[in-house]
Amino acid sequence: MQVLKVENVYKQYELGQVSTGTMAHDFNRWLHKIRGKEDPYLKITEKNTRDENGGSNFVWALDDISFEVNQGDVVGIIGSNGAGKSTLLKILSKVTSPTKGNIKIKGRIASLLEVGTGFHPDLSGRENIFLNGAILGMTKKEILAKFDEIVAFSGVDKYIDTPVKRYSSGMYVRLAFSVAAHLEPEILIVDEVLAVGDAEFQKKCLGKMKEVSQQGRTVIFVSHNLVAVKSLCTKGIVMDQGKLVFSGSADEAVENYMNANASKVHPSTAFSSPEDAIGNEFIKIKSVSVQPEKLFISDAIQLDFSFWNYTDELKFNVAFDVIDVFGEVVFGSGHEFTSINNVGCASCLIPSNLMNDGIYSIHVYVHTAGMRKLCDFMDIVSFEVCDKERNHAYYGKINGAVRPKLTWKEG
Repeated sequence: MQVLKVENVYKQYELGQVSTGTMAHDFNRWLHKIRGKEDPYLKITEKNTRDENGGSNFVWALDDISFEVNQGDVVGIIGSNGAGKSTLLKILSKVTSPTKGNIKIKGRIASLLEVGTGFHPDLSGRENIFLNGAILGMTKKEILAKFDEIVAFSGVDKYIDTPVKRYSSGMYVRLAFSVAAHLEPEILIVDEVLAVGDAEFQKKCLGKMKEVSQQGRTVIFVSHNLVAVKSLCTKGIVMDQGKLVFSGSADEAVENYMNANASKVHPSTAFSSPEDAIGNEFIKIKSVSVQPEKLFISDAIQLDFSFWNYTDELKFNVAFDVIDVFGEVVFGSGHEFTSINNVGCASCLIPSNLMNDGIYSIHVYVHTAGMRKLCDFMDIVSFEVCDKERNHAYYGKINGAVRPKLTWKEG
């Protein structure tokens, strides 16, 4: 049974403005509307992209989105930052309305879009549970029947009568998710907000969402954790610059997203001056690079780092993690080195026949010799390892992020 239908939905925003920015714009829109004409500002809207300047202040956050969701589906929505995922969820949750298009929803919706969604900061956790339940249309008796279960799942028993404005972001999310999942909505909508919780709670949340779907309810889930999308979701949607570019099974959606990102690999980052570089008052990145740019499994991989040093420290621990496309750490390494003339340089060699074919990114962080963190940089560079010639002894894709060359013996 169909519970959600999205038909040709558009959402327009004007950059830097609230509403359309001027009374003249608002009046012009109203005048066209009562005359039965199209909004004049929809004709000049550009695609929503962050890395280039356009000639118009109007952008499409969502551009002609259409899809259907059936009862019991677990739908994962994936895409790069700025793709329009959160805007879509806000429209589905009726936080905002579409500029054009129709949405048909059958059933009660519970949403967890950001930390503190639907909570009143001055009310206690207990009071907010009843407030959220009332908003969802539940009776006090129904909420009481679920109350102990909600509190136990959230793990904030000790603070349940404390105003939630005194909660940490993790406690906020724990209670908010617990309320949203246990008050039995027909459709549960969850944004990437779960990333605020610790690993143990994230695992509990994924388990709860799977349980909710098995009860015949529908889950719509936005996440950058592709492993979670593959393991939890039955269907997947890929978005890019406000457009829906793929819809299918969760496995197919993840594969589509990974293939699309293969063209976005950037094996080097360099800055000509400290003024242009990323960093802070302690350390700025001068350059990070991966060599060679075209990598095969049989190649050794060289990582080169250089920094501008603005501290009195001479010794640093430079470390990095290799992250796969699912957001999982494959391995990490670190080394202590000494800066020279306020510029620190280091390099590391990853041995050949170690990394499996795939796309990886580098997370760099620098500590003092006393392990005081100076900087922490995500996705500084990314690289792709290719399988030059698939060995016919292999049957299909070899799974995993590493594929060491091992010695085999027969008999």
